[in-house]
Parts: sequence; structure tokens; C-alpha cells
Amino acid sequence: MEFLQYLLYLLLTLGILVTVHEFGHFFVARMSGVDVVRFSIGFGRPLLNYTDSKGTEFVLATIPLGGYVQMREDEPDEEHRDQAVRTFPSLSVGWRIAIALGGPAANFFFAWMVYWVIFAVGTTVVVPVLGSPDSDTVAHVAGIRGGEEIIQVDDALTPSWSQVNMQLAARLGDSGKIKVTTSRRGRSVDYWLPIDRWHAGVDDPNLMDSLGLTMSFEPVIARVEVGSVAEEGGLLSGDRILSINDDVVTSWTNFVDHVRQGHETELVLRVRRQTGDVFLSVMPEKRQDIDGTVFGFVGVAPVVPTREVQFSVSEALWRGIEEVQSKTTLTLGLLKKMVLGLVSTRNLSGPITIAKVAGDSAQAGWQQFFNVLALLSISLGVINLLPIPLLDGGHVLFYGIEIVIGKPVPTRVQTLGVQIGIVAVAGMIALAFYNDFARLLG
Repeated sequence: MEFLQYLLYLLLTLGILVTVHEFGHFFVARMSGVDVVRFSIGFGRPLLNYTDSKGTEFVLATIPLGGYVQMREDEPDEEHRDQAVRTFPSLSVGWRIAIALGGPAANFFFAWMVYWVIFAVGTTVVVPVLGSPDSDTVAHVAGIRGGEEIIQVDDALTPSWSQVNMQLAARLGDSGKIKVTTSRRGRSVDYWLPIDRWHAGVDDPNLMDSLGLTMSFEPVIARVEVGSVAEEGGLLSGDRILSINDDVVTSWTNFVDHVRQGHETELVLRVRRQTGDVFLSVMPEKRQDIDGTVFGFVGVAPVVPTREVQFSVSEALWRGIEEVQSKTTLTLGLLKKMVLGLVSTRNLSGPITIAKVAGDSAQAGWQQFFNVLALLSISLGVINLLPIPLLDGGHVLFYGIEIVIGKPVPTRVQTLGVQIGIVAVAGMIALAFYNDFARLLG
């Protein structure tokens, strides 16, 4: 059942992104006056089709891994000779470039619209409050002691943990120092965290852990799982854990450490409630990680510090533009570092990972799902702008050369370019699938 849910979200995600991209090509093509023969979402045998008054066939096909807009390449036959039909080769170079750029432009526009709506409606984010770092970590050596909120990373505002992670990801493979600005009771402090070819070539790097940055949650229970050890022991939502076996508990991380290390051992908890302090006994059940590590588990979740982020309609508009710009810069930067070997190609993801991310985000709420859609749309736009024949950027490259030399690029050169493009794109797709299965199989 879970597999079917992920498959559904994958199809929905790809369907939206491909439709947006191809509609961008279609919209500009219609503006140019060229005869659009077919607008297809997917490849292969048509499942549904409809022909409009202008003769364009709209198709939903069986293989949902892409789409295309087919424009008339040759002159109409004798039966339609008297009709004013404009072919693609007859368009000016400017119009052909505009049509090629229409798809990526639609992806960026869609992402901007999503961010605009989310910022205007408002979204709940997890506040990036730091826990106490271990004494041997980069964060501790730099002077961070915990309890403060990260407000900026490298001078970029970070109102949430997701923004912190995004800014840290932008520094992958770099050397130098990461500037982390924190605030405590209105007073801001800058910390400088040294890095040297940070996670260069590392698969699935843990950005925060490598610096010693941890989330700080109060040791307060938000939710108790039904039928769990915690429920059997009498723990309730709203309980604040004061101590375990007479050891003072200062944070949620501290509480979790005690529980994980105390599997199948009775723990005496001192808990504070509105009615007063009580003592409870729980025995964490024994569980095992994929790598074989044994740990204790009781079945509770913490109260997570959150805030509502909302802007006026006009300010949300500009915030959306800034968000698209920052995400585009991040994507381009990571692609460049991947080519230079500073970022592992194992970070490329394919349909399996997209399905899981889309499904998990959808279960978390519509805002999270559309956030993922916007980021994927930006990634699709950026990748299609790469100057690789077969992609939109490759078409623009050929048209640009045509402007310079004053005539179309020779057919044999275009054919060779397309062949190279097929190999390059097929290689990226194969690598993405390999990475997906590698993650799936551990």
C-alpha cells in the first residue's frame, strides 16, 4: 500500500513538472504563430487525447517520464496548402531561441508562484535553536555553547532549520570559514567555523553533525505512541523530564541519550506536571539499527519550537523572487562542484528518491509538498539550460552559433551533437537510477 502511495505521488509530481515545462514551450510557440501539431505529456501510446480548434492534439501518453511539444517542420500537403500554416524552420532565430527557453522559464515562474503563495498564506517552520555541541567539535572550538538561535549563515537569513541546511549545502567542497551568526536575548554573535575541502567527494554528507551543530529541544513530551513502553509507564503529553535515575536532564538530546543507552534497563524518571512532580518507571524496549547497533526505545516525541512565517502579498512576491534566485544559485553551484569533483555524484537522485521525498512531504502537509515541487521545478529548469545537445540549452547553443556564422549549423554537426547529448543524458539518468537503488538497498 505504501508503495502505491509513493508511486501515485511520483506520477503526480512528474505530471505537474512536465506539464509546466512543456506548457512553457507551447505558450511561446503559439505566440510565434507556428503550427503546433502535438502537445504530449509522456511518451508512447496515447491514453487520452483531444484536438482543439487550431488542430493541436493534446495527448496523455503511457510512459510518464517526460513530454514534448511537436511543431510543424515541413510545408502542408496540397489539401491544406491554402491555409496560413507557419513551420518551425521558417521562424526567425530569435523565436526559436524563445521557444527553447520557454520551458525552463515556465519552471522558474511556477516555482516563484509557489513561493509567493506559501509566503503570503504563511508557513510553520522549525526554529533553528542550537543544542550544546560536544567539546571536540568545530562548533565548540569556535565558541558555540548552545541555547542560541542561528539567524544567519554566511550573511543569508535562516529563519528555519531547512534554510540553515540549504546555506550549509552551498558550502560543500569549499575551504575557508563558514560564518554562523546566532542570537540570544536580542544580542547577536558571529562565529567562524573553519572548513577544508568540506565533504569533498563524500556520499550523503551529514552537514550539521560534522560541524557539531545540533538541534535543541526542551525535554518536554509532545506525543506518546499508543501501546508504547512510555504509555505503559504512565508518561503523558506535556510531561517535562527533570531527571533519570537521579541524573539531571537538561535537554531532549540528553533524555534520548539516556533512553538509547538504557535498553531493557529500568529507568526511574522524575516528571513535572501541572499537578506537581511524579516519579515513573519505564524499561526501554530493545531495538536495532540497520548497521546492527542496539538501542533503547520508549515511543515519545518532543515539543518542537516553531514559528509562523508570513508576509504581505506584495512582500511575499519579492520574497518568492529571492527564494527562486537563491535556490537557482545553489543548484548551479552544486552542479559546478559536481563536475569539479568537489561534490559526490552520489547526490544525484532519480525517480525512486523523488517518489519518497514527494510522498513524505505530502504527508507532512500541502506546503511541504509544494516546497518540494518548487525546488524540483527549479532543478529541472537549471538542468534543461545546460548547453548539452538534446536539452533546451543545447538548442539555444546551436541557434547562437547560427547567429554568429549567419547560417544554420550543418546537419551532420547537429546529428553528432544530438548523439553526444543522448549519451550524456542517458549517463545522468543511469547514474541517478543507480544512486536510487544504492540508497534503497543500503
